[in-house]
Amino acid sequence: MAQATTTKLRPVPDRVLARTMAPVPASTTQLRPLHDRVLVKRLERLDDKHGSIIIPDSAREKPQEGKVIAVGTGKVTEDGKKLPLALKAGDRILFGKYSGSEVKLDGQEYLIMKEEDVLGVLGS
Repeated sequence: MAQATTTKLRPVPDRVLARTMAPVPASTTQLRPLHDRVLVKRLERLDDKHGSIIIPDSAREKPQEGKVIAVGTGKVTEDGKKLPLALKAGDRILFGKYSGSEVKLDGQEYLIMKEEDVLGVLGS
């Protein structure tokens, strides 16, 4: 005859899945870029009026200046080493006219671009 084995089960207490997280300000986003990419928010230019010509928003050139919102962990080389990025969150940068991919999150427009698309850091 085969013997039946019995196991004792421990009672599992009711778990409350409440994680304590710091409140996130409304101006930050939950998107984290990967590897050598950065998340950038374009900085709006001040309206320069020359005479009485009014240029509509759709015809205006998009600014090439932005603020870094988040950065990736770093570029991975062929050897498997991770190189840290030269940029950090909060940097004001200049980038090319057609750089990056546009992303819309929570009604805000952002750009995701590689670090190599950044032309320079302003005020460093």
